[in-house]
Amino acid sequence: MISWRYLATKRKEKFISLISVISIFGIAIGVMALIVVIAVMTGFDKDLHDKIVGNYSHITLSSYKAIDNNEFEDIAKTISLNKHVIGVSPYLQGQVLVKEGNKFFAVGLKGVDPTLETKVTKVKDYIVQGSIANLSSDGIIIGKELANYLGIGLNSNLSLNSASGKQYNLKVVGIFNSGMYEYDLNLIFTHLKNAQTIFGLPNQISAVAIKLDNPDLVNSVKLDLSNRLGFNYNFKTWMEANQNFFAALKLEKLTMFIILALIILVASFNIISTLIVMVVEKTKDIGILKALGMSSAGIRRVFTYQGLTIGMLGIFLGGLSGFTICTLLKKYQFIKLPQDIYYIDRLPVAIQFWPDIVLIIACAMVIVLASTIYPAMRASRLKPVEALRYE
Repeated sequence: MISWRYLATKRKEKFISLISVISIFGIAIGVMALIVVIAVMTGFDKDLHDKIVGNYSHITLSSYKAIDNNEFEDIAKTISLNKHVIGVSPYLQGQVLVKEGNKFFAVGLKGVDPTLETKVTKVKDYIVQGSIANLSSDGIIIGKELANYLGIGLNSNLSLNSASGKQYNLKVVGIFNSGMYEYDLNLIFTHLKNAQTIFGLPNQISAVAIKLDNPDLVNSVKLDLSNRLGFNYNFKTWMEANQNFFAALKLEKLTMFIILALIILVASFNIISTLIVMVVEKTKDIGILKALGMSSAGIRRVFTYQGLTIGMLGIFLGGLSGFTICTLLKKYQFIKLPQDIYYIDRLPVAIQFWPDIVLIIACAMVIVLASTIYPAMRASRLKPVEALRYE
């Protein structure tokens, strides 16, 4: 009750009220900035996770030598024995040079089985023109960015030059848009048999794509498949293939959390100054209260509660405004990004109450609580005689 009276009642000392308001808004701005930035970083992480899982298989099996069709059949049977495997698809991948008019561009050519490929990746869902079902021996599916660069569209003819120097004329039967700039610019699909002809590897594949019912189980499934198939095959998970992406995002997220937490720390100094000035102003009151029998712990709680009230108001306002901004960003997506730099075309936002929001609020509360310790201790140490000597 005393804490609230000191904080809320009208006083002649307007300066103290101003410092209190500044403290509240300082904490609010810090919490709001933390929530928005961490939500955006989490959104980047989640969006890249979804796109990578959609564009690549969960586990890729390869060998030190080419795998022939008969060997693939045996591999597929063994892999399917694991209960978490829901899709297996062979593919052959290499580099080719595409030519359109005076434009040349080196891309990755991936030969796939149209029926099996849709079981391990989301390429079917990404196709915006044409269909993967039309992927015949003379057809290719290219990315939206490559189509724009070359100035071609559906049913256009495109020349491919293999490493051996041979030229092949193929027809564009589909255009896909995965949302990842590098993927849409540097990869094209063709039928597996066509790729085997272009690369001069008849009845051979370079790797096997494997999809699981849960992408987070890749490490345990990888170990199981390695034990089943032996040491003649290499396994790489989607996490290992893209570990630099996720390691960088994790480091950036931690760094931004620490930097923006400093805003709250700076704002907490306003709480300290407010309470110190309040202690000096209320010296007489403290002396009277202690003379009437209030303990040092009681005096300490008065100023601790006052600092916590200022901090909680700031945390509440910051949390509310941060959540509101994140909701608006997520719903209306009014901030667009250059896709060639950030791999995605919009600002992703993902609000995670645990652990992101909980940790932000907990961190802010700890800083606020710590800022009340010194002023409250100073007030509690005042002796009644010294406090009332000159009053």
